[in-house]
Amino acid sequence: MSVNQTTDAAAASGHPGEALSSQEAPAKPAKAAKEDSRTDMVGKALGLLVLLGDEPRGASAAEISRRAELPFSTTYRLLGSLTRDGFVDYEPDGRRYHLGLRVFQLGQRVSNHHGFAGTALPILRRVTEESGEATILSVRDGIHHLTVNKVDGPQTFRVTSDPGHLGALHTTSVGKALVAFADDATRAQLVEELPLEPLTALSITDREAFRAEIEQIRRQGYATMDEENELGMRAVAVPVFNSQGHAFASLATAVPVFRLSMEALVALVPLLQAAAAELSARLPQQ
Repeated sequence: MSVNQTTDAAAASGHPGEALSSQEAPAKPAKAAKEDSRTDMVGKALGLLVLLGDEPRGASAAEISRRAELPFSTTYRLLGSLTRDGFVDYEPDGRRYHLGLRVFQLGQRVSNHHGFAGTALPILRRVTEESGEATILSVRDGIHHLTVNKVDGPQTFRVTSDPGHLGALHTTSVGKALVAFADDATRAQLVEELPLEPLTALSITDREAFRAEIEQIRRQGYATMDEENELGMRAVAVPVFNSQGHAFASLATAVPVFRLSMEALVALVPLLQAAAAELSARLPQQ
């Protein structure tokens, strides 16, 4: 019996549901299926860029394939396309891939769009002129902080957290400020679920200790880092608030331990808070 005959017979039997069942869930047109496949590949390619962003020294195709949980052939093909278009650079000697200049160019456009370059930079420069030390502006990116702007101090010792750097939230002053002054739901989730992996022997790895520090930061209005993220460095950070009173960015001064004591560094908090208030008024809020 043909499909049409079956449908007709079901309709004649007085069971229209049976008649409809033969026409339910029609096969997806070939064009639509092809478009879905292309979209899926775009998502995979973007995922590879995100993974490379977490690898400052670059990674091999095999390492990226393993981390992305993709077949090696798919990963290799996508990396080839991304390299061709300038989103990824290939280092032949080490057979490693790095983020390319095209990603940096796009990042600069995003930074300009959000005012982090044109609007924020003069304010950061002014803080650095008054403090004599590096000033850093960061935002939260998932479970990391992202450096969006930095002005180095006049001293020869240079802070290494350049724009585009992804860092831990629990070991940095900017990160802890972003956690402490996030909205209630986000703060609670980060405090309970954030991976507390040690970066130095002084990093906070105990959940209760981290919870207590976040509460202290909320009471005092600023966060500190004393060799928890990098030995030989300390920093102090304040939140940059949006109109709801939640931090959408954080502003920090970072110094080598031999140059300023923690007490001297905390004395810069009023300077940072004044700059943060100006940033809050001028930057597009997220």
